[in-house]
Amino acid sequence: MDVARQLEYYTMDDIYNLPDGQRAELIDGELYMMATPGRIHQRLVMVLSNSIFNYIQSKNGDCEVYPAPFAVFLNADDKVYLEPDISVICDKNKLTDEGCKGAPDWIIEIVSPSSRSMDYNKKLFRYRTAGIREYWIVDPMKQQITVYNFEHDTFEEYTFLDKVKSGIYEELKIDFSEISLA
Repeated sequence: MDVARQLEYYTMDDIYNLPDGQRAELIDGELYMMATPGRIHQRLVMVLSNSIFNYIQSKNGDCEVYPAPFAVFLNADDKVYLEPDISVICDKNKLTDEGCKGAPDWIIEIVSPSSRSMDYNKKLFRYRTAGIREYWIVDPMKQQITVYNFEHDTFEEYTFLDKVKSGIYEELKIDFSEISLA
């Protein structure tokens, strides 16, 4: 016996019509609701964003750093809408008042219990195929940072005791042992 199952297909209109304060991401018609981030998550977003921003400013760089909530229309279409924890965009032509239209150069996701599968699987695949140059998964529960350098097709794993080198910026190293999560 066949059971008819109707799948609901969501669009950008559904994202824009969410109640105030409710956040979600859209991937190929599927809507993924986002939980409110915790204190450690937000601390990591702040510290990492500031470190990257300060480095870019010190080098008179052209790239922009945006912490979430910041809209990324990943393929410059209306099928994939994401809010990475940190987005670094070097091509200012991709920036609009709505967010980033196309792939940022570098994305960092801070893993939360509710985002684990998305960050390690769905987003990894999406970011790789969209042309993002570098993707960091920062996992405070595992005390681990996984760095994917898609330009060189490599990945490396670090701990919260290590200095993590950026592939986008040769001289930028973030010392996770100096980040207080207390």
